[in-house]
Amino acid sequence: MNLLRYVIFSCLVLFCLAGMQTQRPTLYLIGDSTIRNGSGKGVDGLWGWGSVIGEYFDTSRIHIDNQAIGGRSSRTFLTEDRWDKIKAKLKPGDFVLLQFGHNDAGAINDTSRARGTIRGIGDETVEIDNKLTKKHEIVHSYGWYIRQYVADTKASGAVPIVCSLVPRNVWKDNKVVRASDNYAQWAAQIAKAEGAFFIDLNENIAHQYEAGFTEETLKAAFFPVDHTHTNLAGAQFNARSVTEGLRQLKNCPLQPYLKSQKR
Repeated sequence: MNLLRYVIFSCLVLFCLAGMQTQRPTLYLIGDSTIRNGSGKGVDGLWGWGSVIGEYFDTSRIHIDNQAIGGRSSRTFLTEDRWDKIKAKLKPGDFVLLQFGHNDAGAINDTSRARGTIRGIGDETVEIDNKLTKKHEIVHSYGWYIRQYVADTKASGAVPIVCSLVPRNVWKDNKVVRASDNYAQWAAQIAKAEGAFFIDLNENIAHQYEAGFTEETLKAAFFPVDHTHTNLAGAQFNARSVTEGLRQLKNCPLQPYLKSQKR
């Protein structure tokens, strides 16, 4: 009888712990290789900031699910049904941190990647027979796709946080080239129009790069392969910039899950 009681008690404890575990909110990260490069484990020395951002959160209280994947645009992340799988799991109290734009300027229809979006935030569309997927498709603007992510997140009772794309190591006249007249601007416009939180990573990180680096020293420090993908140090730098941006948001419910300032 004592053994039976012990087994029952143990099962109840495990059940309660499991319940506590499932009650943690989840922070979903969606985007491209600048958030998760490859498998997210530093193959070839390249890392996305989403793979290290857990260092800045109390992960005993919030679960971080990095669903970003290399090569995707705001369009293909949706058309490959990756967003539908996340949307099916979203619950009130969860968060979606999204960053797209690096791949949206590609071709709208080709046999290679077919991932481009219409420039801007309008409602114009183009109908195609996708040469890559062999499917008929209606392609929308970059802003339309960002708006869709935000609306779906809010409809699930979760909190959307839009980020502008992290800058590349591309300079002109001793300044980092911004996307302030295109994808960064469009992300900000959609976030404002749809009532989502917004972090201007493009401007914030570019400003920090200029304050501490030149194009050559930045390459040596963070960009060993190309001008887009970072090593571990660069990923940590960007992740820290994300969390600093989160701290500056007014009344953002994700803030209590951050650890004290990490340097």
